[in-house]
Amino acid sequence: MSEADGVRLQKVLAQAGVASRRAAEDLIFRGRVEVNGEVVREQGLRVDPATAVIRVDGRRIPPQQAHEYVVLNKPRGVVSTMEDPQGRPTVADYLGERGRLFHVGRLDADTEGLLILTNDGDFAQRLAHPSYEVSKTYMAEVTGQVSEATLKRLRSGIRLDDGPVQADEARLVQGLGDRSLVRVTLHSGRNRIVRRMFDAVGHPVRKLSRIAIGPVKLGDLKPGAVRDLTRDEIGALLDLVKL
Repeated sequence: MSEADGVRLQKVLAQAGVASRRAAEDLIFRGRVEVNGEVVREQGLRVDPATAVIRVDGRRIPPQQAHEYVVLNKPRGVVSTMEDPQGRPTVADYLGERGRLFHVGRLDADTEGLLILTNDGDFAQRLAHPSYEVSKTYMAEVTGQVSEATLKRLRSGIRLDDGPVQADEARLVQGLGDRSLVRVTLHSGRNRIVRRMFDAVGHPVRKLSRIAIGPVKLGDLKPGAVRDLTRDEIGALLDLVKL
């Protein structure tokens, strides 16, 4: 790209909502902006906003492009497809006028919680691919009192029919008489993996909700509600999947 090409860096930062152009010039002057791994102090540097990796104070600024990235709190009973031949409710029913988006991975119909959707095909493919090891966190209500020995077993790893799996985190949140509430984080995206793990240790899941994917948290988003991912969330995910 020649010097005459591209868009001035301060304009890119302003359009991304980081700061006004004048404030962006001050950020550059103070050495708080990086482009493609190099600190930039040159005012008026031109960059390609679609491909340049820009960071402010170490935080990735997503490239400007015509892509949508949203979070849905999928209700229980909704299938993770855009259409269903059996007439069951689908995630498409909650997207309104947003157009056609890909759901990244799946949640089975009985599982509620965080589902990311996008029209960025490369991003969706990488985020779902096991090689990038993006963590997923669940809150599981299970039958029986879960002991520390069982939690340790989940963290150490158990063998299922389709191979071994282990939790990065398995922590008892609350004992509820004949039930337990357990927070589980793992990297595996295999089908019904959390349910199968708890079945294997003798504590069938009664209710399951995914509450986080990597840096993206469900928070207080209500079932059936949709929100856009924040700039920081998109930037962090792009880094995780090396885009």
